[in-house]
Amino acid sequence: MGEELKQKLLGLISEAAYNPLKKEELAMIFDIHHTEIPMFYNFLDELVEDGYLILTKKGKYTSPNKMGLFVGKLVSHKKGFGFVESDEEYTQDLFIPSDSLNGAMHNDRVIAEITTPATDEKRAEGRIIKVIERAITDVVGTFQDSKNFGFVVPDNKKFNKDIFVPKKFFNGAKANDKVVCRITKWPMEDRKPEGKIIEVLGQKGERYVEIASVIREHGLPEEFPKKVLDEAEKVAIEIPQEEIDRRLDIRDMNIFTIDGEDAKDLDDAVSIEVLDNGNYKLGVHIADVTHYVKEKSKLDKEALKRATSVYLVDKVIPMLPKTLSNGVCSLNPFEDKLTLSVFMEINSKGEVVKHDIKETIINSKARMTYTEVSDILEKDDEKLKKTFAKLVDDFYNAEKLARILMQRREKRGAIDFDFPEAKIILNGDGDVVDITQYERRISNKIIEEFMLVTNETVAEHFFWLNMPFVYRIHETPAHEKIETLNKFISTFGYVIKGDLESVHPKELQKIIENIHGTTEEKAISTIMLRSLKQARYSPECIGHFGLAAQYYSHFTSPIRRYPDLQIHRIIKEFLNGKISQKRQEQLAQIVDYASTQSSEREREAELAERDVKDIYKARYMEDKVGEEFIGIVSSVTSFGMFIELDNTVEGLVRLADMSDDYYIFDENTFTILGERTKKMYKIGDVVKIRVDKVNVDFKEIDFALLGKVENDIDE
Repeated sequence: MGEELKQKLLGLISEAAYNPLKKEELAMIFDIHHTEIPMFYNFLDELVEDGYLILTKKGKYTSPNKMGLFVGKLVSHKKGFGFVESDEEYTQDLFIPSDSLNGAMHNDRVIAEITTPATDEKRAEGRIIKVIERAITDVVGTFQDSKNFGFVVPDNKKFNKDIFVPKKFFNGAKANDKVVCRITKWPMEDRKPEGKIIEVLGQKGERYVEIASVIREHGLPEEFPKKVLDEAEKVAIEIPQEEIDRRLDIRDMNIFTIDGEDAKDLDDAVSIEVLDNGNYKLGVHIADVTHYVKEKSKLDKEALKRATSVYLVDKVIPMLPKTLSNGVCSLNPFEDKLTLSVFMEINSKGEVVKHDIKETIINSKARMTYTEVSDILEKDDEKLKKTFAKLVDDFYNAEKLARILMQRREKRGAIDFDFPEAKIILNGDGDVVDITQYERRISNKIIEEFMLVTNETVAEHFFWLNMPFVYRIHETPAHEKIETLNKFISTFGYVIKGDLESVHPKELQKIIENIHGTTEEKAISTIMLRSLKQARYSPECIGHFGLAAQYYSHFTSPIRRYPDLQIHRIIKEFLNGKISQKRQEQLAQIVDYASTQSSEREREAELAERDVKDIYKARYMEDKVGEEFIGIVSSVTSFGMFIELDNTVEGLVRLADMSDDYYIFDENTFTILGERTKKMYKIGDVVKIRVDKVNVDFKEIDFALLGKVENDIDE
């Protein structure tokens, strides 16, 4: 019984006219075959177990909200209370006081009942009556011991209960060790959770220990199982002649790669020529990973489990073992490599007028870096032009085409936020020597544009073939979020035009253009970004809002992303006429699971990458306590303001420490206002701060506010 039946069933019971029905009646409605009835009844039991359905005392099935119940995920606050985020979209979160949690913990899936209905001023309150599913079983934290017992203080502040550890379960842990603790007894109203130490990471404060803590916290796998490594070692490096013969041989073409200096997994190469009709012929050649990673192999299962490579400043947790990612599959120069190529003929308007997808073999003529290509194009570097003389014309053509593609995207309404990205520079000992803004130069933009147009072309091609596929989607923002954004920008004199229910990205793009270079640019961009949904993977092609694209997929990075690997497999099977009706049904299930799994793992990877950057940022600022800096207010909350410095480091000015007045937070305008002085602070304000406190453990930096800088410092 699949997802489709589940959605139909939940759709039926959520209708206003629905009256609770018995299982026999539901079986009749959904025309369940008599041989499948036992399976259908089990399916209903599972939905009750998971909180999607409620079974009444009369043995009838109904929805939780018709019984006044609230089902969803609990998000805890460090102060002890929490909110339940409803399964149902556009439903306001339910506030849960700390004495009504009933042993539920952060991220648990729960059923709650409403105790105080919502009013215009106040959201509804409730209490948790059942934990459906525990989210966290292993907790990372600092171990403290006493004579007869110990306890673990979790790193994650939302996990706001210490875990009691009996002496027999210390497992060699010493005071101030970072540990992984497995919960053995869940909390009750009057009792802390209990657990046992399953891994000692080392003394807190040490760099490698802190990073290991983040890795465990987010459940990232580190070591590959031996069976997976053995399988990787056996992969044939030599390309058999019959494999070369069945492919399009383009080894003599001017093909090159452009990547970062440190990149070792080169999965995309490009070629470009100008045709007699003035159009461009762009070739994007992607490593054919699926030639080596077969479906259901140990490598494939491990890659799906990981779903993405994770980049933690100076450490990479790859999706595939290094022998594949940095060796066999990587498009290293002057080596024959198997690829999947997309050839696109693109006109002067940036439209793809013709395209072809082929299995190919290439031999890259150069391994270029972003810096080298940008220095040729931006600085006319004579020495580099000499070294890469055979490719220089290609670089100039690539730039012309990229600018055409940029224009096309802009015209279409694509939203391009230009938020600075942190580049953390370490010395040989792993200490932070500097933090700067990552520079997006012309060559970065060229490769970005080429990959975007390829991903679109592939997605559209397979959409019209009606094949099971993994799409990259970005849904239209929720109406409420856009309304809030509109209210906020109206205080600066801007307005979002058109239908707010289904806003067009073009309208948001116009706002970004209008605010460029103004003092309010940072403020509006930040709130706009928060108004948008997160992009994710899906078997349904519903478009990409941010890119203003109707069709979009991830095709260009199969070494480091599983969705790309999966769609390569589908493409190759299709090209070789191997997709039967039965195989389509099989693939539909595979892409469904791969979409969900990859979206979830991607979120964890992003959070882990952010946490590790925050550790390095805190370590960098540790010896800067007492120093003064100029920064911009990047966020305003009920407990204070976050200030971002030029080097992307963020610190918090706590309202409690702003002693010159009593400040009140206004959530509609994202401002704080002094009651007596009427001093106002908002996102985008330029302020002077002093570094007050740094806590590397909690990745926290506290600033003291010295005052507002009235004139924009850039002027």
